[in-house]
Amino acid sequence: MIKSAMVRISPDLIKSRFSLDDAEPAPAPGLLPAGVLVPLFFAGGEPQMLLTQRTWNLKDHRGQIAFPGGVRDPGDPNLLATAMRETQEEIGLNPEAVEVLGSLKPVSTVTGYWINPYPALIPYPYDFTPNRREVKRLIYVHLEEFLDATLWSTRLYEFKGERIWVCYFRHGKTLIWGATARIILELLIRLGENPLKGDLDATCMD
Repeated sequence: MIKSAMVRISPDLIKSRFSLDDAEPAPAPGLLPAGVLVPLFFAGGEPQMLLTQRTWNLKDHRGQIAFPGGVRDPGDPNLLATAMRETQEEIGLNPEAVEVLGSLKPVSTVTGYWINPYPALIPYPYDFTPNRREVKRLIYVHLEEFLDATLWSTRLYEFKGERIWVCYFRHGKTLIWGATARIILELLIRLGENPLKGDLDATCMD
């Protein structure tokens, strides 16, 4: 399948697609509220995304590809504060260097989390300092790469006896899947791009 052409993505275009005026939705009952940052940056004028690979010594989602963030702390006034605090703790990104653009639709997981994603522009290059207890490596992906529908797939995933369809994206030898993949798809759609348009089974969207 031929990769579709991405519209020219500029910082101004990205900013126009999001708003900080949206009220934070109420957490889904029974799920732990969490906030993650969706870091976007421009290198050589091209839009890219920063992700992390979690280490294998964490409680949940060990070894998976994720956005920096975590569960809300009692001292966090909101989930945006959670995302910013956790991002600084995980990769050493100063909150003052981040331009938060708005939020995406929350994503729930079978592991019991209710995740609020916050797209943001970050500086690049930047001297990140990953917390090696939580972050195995940083991953940089060009946004255009996500438009190749041949790199997306769905598979049945079993968790505690429950089988669900899960979305996967292959970045080289790395698999980006689950909630992270769904957040990426939602971001692309907000930017006017959908690599899986017309494929209702593969979108993994609610």
